[in-house]
Amino acid sequence: VSAETNRNYKNGKLPWYFASGFLLFWGLLFFAIVVPSLYRLPTALTMEDADENVFIAERAYKDLYGLSNIGTKMVGSKENEVDAVQFLLGKLNKIKEESLKDYFDIEIDLSQGSGEFIYSDLLNKYQGVQNIAVKFSCKNSTSKNWLLVNSHFDSKPFTPSAGDAGFMIVVMLEVLRVMSTTKQIFEHTIVFLFNGAEESFLLASHAFMTTHRWAPNFKACVNLDAAGSGGRELLFQTGPNHPWLVKYYYQYAKHPFGTTLAEEIFQSGRVPSDSDYRIFKDYMPGLDFGQAINGYIYHTKYDTIDVISRESVQNSGDNALSIIRALSNATELRNTEAHKTGQAIYFDFLGLYFFHYSASTGQSLNFGIAGTAIALVFISMWRMAAVSQVSICHVFRWYILVQVIQIISFVLAFTLPIVVAYTMDLYDRSLTYFSNPLLIIGLYVCPSLLGLSLPITIYYSVQRNVSFSHIDLPINKLLLIMFLLQDKISTPYHLQLALHSQAVILAVLVISFTSLGIRSSYIFMIPLLFYVISMILNLMTILHDLGYAWTGFLKLSQVAPFLYSSYVIYLFIVVLTPMAGRDGSASNADITISALAALGTVLSFGLLVPLINTFRRPSIVIFTLITTIALTVYLASCTQLGFPYRAKTSGLRVAFLHVRNRFYEYDGSLSKDESGYLFNFQDRREEKALDGTDIDLTGLVSIKTKCYTQMMCGMPLYDFRYVDNRMQSKWLPRSEPIVPPGSAKLELLGKTFLNTTTVRFEFNLTGPPQMNLFIQPYEDVKIVNWSFSRKYLEEPPAYPLSFHIGFNYGNDSSPLNFFLELYKWNGNFNVASFELGVSSHYIGYTRDKITEEWASLLPKYAILADWPSSYERYKY
Repeated sequence: VSAETNRNYKNGKLPWYFASGFLLFWGLLFFAIVVPSLYRLPTALTMEDADENVFIAERAYKDLYGLSNIGTKMVGSKENEVDAVQFLLGKLNKIKEESLKDYFDIEIDLSQGSGEFIYSDLLNKYQGVQNIAVKFSCKNSTSKNWLLVNSHFDSKPFTPSAGDAGFMIVVMLEVLRVMSTTKQIFEHTIVFLFNGAEESFLLASHAFMTTHRWAPNFKACVNLDAAGSGGRELLFQTGPNHPWLVKYYYQYAKHPFGTTLAEEIFQSGRVPSDSDYRIFKDYMPGLDFGQAINGYIYHTKYDTIDVISRESVQNSGDNALSIIRALSNATELRNTEAHKTGQAIYFDFLGLYFFHYSASTGQSLNFGIAGTAIALVFISMWRMAAVSQVSICHVFRWYILVQVIQIISFVLAFTLPIVVAYTMDLYDRSLTYFSNPLLIIGLYVCPSLLGLSLPITIYYSVQRNVSFSHIDLPINKLLLIMFLLQDKISTPYHLQLALHSQAVILAVLVISFTSLGIRSSYIFMIPLLFYVISMILNLMTILHDLGYAWTGFLKLSQVAPFLYSSYVIYLFIVVLTPMAGRDGSASNADITISALAALGTVLSFGLLVPLINTFRRPSIVIFTLITTIALTVYLASCTQLGFPYRAKTSGLRVAFLHVRNRFYEYDGSLSKDESGYLFNFQDRREEKALDGTDIDLTGLVSIKTKCYTQMMCGMPLYDFRYVDNRMQSKWLPRSEPIVPPGSAKLELLGKTFLNTTTVRFEFNLTGPPQMNLFIQPYEDVKIVNWSFSRKYLEEPPAYPLSFHIGFNYGNDSSPLNFFLELYKWNGNFNVASFELGVSSHYIGYTRDKITEEWASLLPKYAILADWPSSYERYKY
């Protein structure tokens, strides 16, 4: 029986060496089509093309050179508040002079704003942040429905910010220049907003929308930002609930690049970035674009013009010019509320075509395709039963067995990569793929492929190699019975059942995620749709019942979903891998990347991997995968290839503050005066990334215990990211005192009893442009009123008892005056009732000699973000 079965099994099968070639073909398809598609850019236009009234990358690039040469543009610095503003005003005035004055009016407005709002667990308070707004309208326009186009010219510390977001600033300049010199009128006024305080948590956009006289007129916005440098800009947010905006993008974007999956991932909070769109979407719908490629240099000193190609500028400029022109004539701007009809689903296919439809249409499409797939599976089983002359119940029983095996395969496909990631992290080998993303193939893709292929391959191997030489054993009797029953259904039918099982899994996922309102469920629908097409074609012909002939339509039908699935997941790996270097040490980015790689593998290969059983000796593929995994793990763990960091291109972010902490008691005495370096580690490896280097970290300790006993850990935590990562932060004491270049001055102006149980404290605060207030009342004391946001007082932050108020100023350094009113049931305010901490940050100041000598020992692959800080804690 076994010999006969083997002959039947081999009949129609290709030789074993084609099995590995089958997977290799899809790999080559990925590298030949998908990878180039992600990085494809248009030809950059030069000044020779200027007469055609199109976006000229060469001209914008020259503007970028001038803007980035100003250097770091922190809020409150001369570079940001004076130099950058003068540079932009000069460019804008020249554009105004050269504009077609018979056709257009241009008004340039420089404004300052002050205000406050809650951001994460932080209350942002600011004053004197600057905005340059350019009102661009057709002559004698009376439109009250305006379009806002925004980007920011300020920067994070120690970066010239050529990519984030000088790139987009010069795109806006060139769009305005082209439109103002072209005899092409438009209906709605356009305001180009060059805002000067985005990196300090969206201050300028908030100021503009809450204080500027033009704010009430805006009906839609286009926001331009970056989380990388160079490449194509990604449409990663839209609406909300205004699908007509996606329709305009579809019609007018020359180089489409966007996906709903990006929007939902970004809005989940898993991406350590933000944009002004967070502010704008509370006032109007819009489109949010961002550079996403090469995030390794984002917010570092390497974000320079030399890493940005003119072709990238041309890509963004072409899209921006076309979309802004279209929206400036959009009839929907006359009444945007009337077009608030729900969310949209959108995605591009290799940058060649842009698909979009409403979420309601997506639900119908998803449910319809999933239902059709399940129905066709049952029709196929009925056909198998008829051809094999067995009952449908007989076929269904075998289908149930294969379905269980496929579920096991599906679970293993996701579990094995995550196990590899967890194990690597357990042995301090996380982020090995950081500088060599190709390692992801061996570390995560191959384990996922192994999970997909191993159970079904074992199943078919047992079927063809079964031997019944010891029939006396009960288990062998059972196997004999199963074998004889299976023999009534051909092996090609059994393989079809395996693929049907995978399709049913996809159908269940589509139905489940769609029911939960997850628009990105379309990524499961696409491979299922094409599998449905192949089933229909096979069922309409004799190929369904002709050995392995049905695999022809299946392979052809899976080319398009393979290209798309691998394209969209590769995009996210390219975008999220650099983010792993700045997501905080509490986050294990390896788990995220491994799960993402597993998802891409399942979507791309889930309906293809079982086909290795159409070749002889499919176990060769299994052994090849195991060998590849073992070799990759060795290279990643034991060789320099797996070391995460490279100088300049993919460095280690080292963020630390040179801290002087001073604690003052209720009687004014100084109880603590300490100096040291506070490290906020940006990635999973923490200080282990510096093992074996010349830097001396002797005495480095966690501040975790301090966080349980002292307000805000007794440290000058810079922002909400420092606060969120405080339990992983570490302290390196220094014996020599650190002398910051200044100190915040907190003056108690008065202490007034309002009644027997309530007292009012009034303060005056002066210091550098970046400061923080930490306030913590004692257990028997309650803050009942203050000069800050009432909402923040009534809905305090997540960390116990402490309020965090960030204070930034731009062009207005006047003191911050504030008051606190405290209630105490016994009215005894002759003892300390609350603690107040003031942290001041001197960004851009040089290190002292000791710190400079110490920092010089850091390896070349380290990218430093450090500055002097002082922290004074008072008791009142």
